[in-house]
Amino acid sequence: MQIIAMLTMLIDHIGYIFFPGELAWRYVGRIAFPIYCYGLVQGHIHTSSRARYLRRLLWIALIAQVPYNLALDPGGWNVVFTLLLSAIVLVILDKLPSLWFGIPVVIAAVFLMDVLPLDYNAYGLLLVLIFRYARSYWLVLAHFVVNGFYLFYSGWLVQMVSIVPTLLIALAPGVWGFMEKKRLPRWVWWSFYPAHLAVLALLKILIFQNWVTIDWRGLLTL
Repeated sequence: MQIIAMLTMLIDHIGYIFFPGELAWRYVGRIAFPIYCYGLVQGHIHTSSRARYLRRLLWIALIAQVPYNLALDPGGWNVVFTLLLSAIVLVILDKLPSLWFGIPVVIAAVFLMDVLPLDYNAYGLLLVLIFRYARSYWLVLAHFVVNGFYLFYSGWLVQMVSIVPTLLIALAPGVWGFMEKKRLPRWVWWSFYPAHLAVLALLKILIFQNWVTIDWRGLLTL
């Protein structure tokens, strides 16, 4: 699971940077994000300290930010910030006496995450919530509905491929469970995102001979 997530994310980013006209790289890359959302939910459920878990996400997001700006988006916040905000929403929802009380929290978070220049924006939060609260066929249906909404709302045709790992999780739990047992050392899993972005940013600068100017004003503007 972890290896698939890392490899497909790497393929996606290589295609985005070096082969922008070839969508095949992006289709493969759509497999990665749902796995990271699923992993975030599992971490939220099983961690011994949610405070430490959130701090770890924050550190990774901060470390990855400049490499992300140099490699992928000069004026956006990297996807770990999206996952961090989603994890904070999960913590808040768990403290409420009923999920119905969480509806205003989710609506406010969706609005905030769509306003901020986050990678995946509110889509990331919605996918995390689906993996947290939906099961079996409902998991697949909810993911399909969200993807369908963003297909019409944002034209995210390539994002439809992201339902593939969800199908495995919901309809082939034995296969997915076997994949989950094969785990990498924790430091590899946590460090891969900022490390691969740093390498890609360096390669981008060396190959194109063009330094990227980070749009600090865009990062801080709502």
